[in-house]
Amino acid sequence: MDVKGKNIDKCTSDVIVHKQNITLTNHTMKRAFIIHGWGGNPKEAWFPWLKKELEKRGFKAVVPQMPDAEHPKIKTWTNYLKKIVGKPDEQTYFVGHSIGCQAILRYLEKLPKQSKIGGVVLVAGFIKLNVAEIEREEPGSYKIAKPWIESPIRFPKIRRHAKKFISIFSDNDPYVSDLINRKAFKSKLNARIIMEKKKGHMGGDSGIKKLKSVLDSVIKISQ
Repeated sequence: MDVKGKNIDKCTSDVIVHKQNITLTNHTMKRAFIIHGWGGNPKEAWFPWLKKELEKRGFKAVVPQMPDAEHPKIKTWTNYLKKIVGKPDEQTYFVGHSIGCQAILRYLEKLPKQSKIGGVVLVAGFIKLNVAEIEREEPGSYKIAKPWIESPIRFPKIRRHAKKFISIFSDNDPYVSDLINRKAFKSKLNARIIMEKKKGHMGGDSGIKKLKSVLDSVIKISQ
């Protein structure tokens, strides 16, 4: 299932984070945290390409392996983000894919009031999912997705910590309705909306190794 990703790579690549020792403390440089989705891994899709492109431009880019990616849990993922990010600041940026977008938003809503970050790029992010399609592809998956769909996200709190949001959707994503979700992100986050054509869910199974709109978006919000 593309919303979950497939073929998780277990190798010890330099883009995979294995321990909690990646907290970055040099805040004189821009930091970008690229968060994969349900069942995903740091080596799939456009994540390695984006990491390299951002590093060329002076960012410290991190693509962590999120814990228990096949069975993502809100508290586990947000706590993990808190640990690896350390103290966020306005030089800190996030890029999320699918459920990784939700993890970022839920992490942001729990930050202390005074904390500010640079901005967020959301790729195939969602408030609502096509549950029928998820269940058709893998029966029982809704049980995993349900807390993410039904637990409220406190958008006003998120807006305290970031002002720049860009949301990227594909017009043929089988799991994420671009109409419902783009309206939600536009109204609740004042996100700029970008529509891609025929790129599916834009994850590992989509076969996309480069996604220029994501790179352009990170550069835009970091200027």
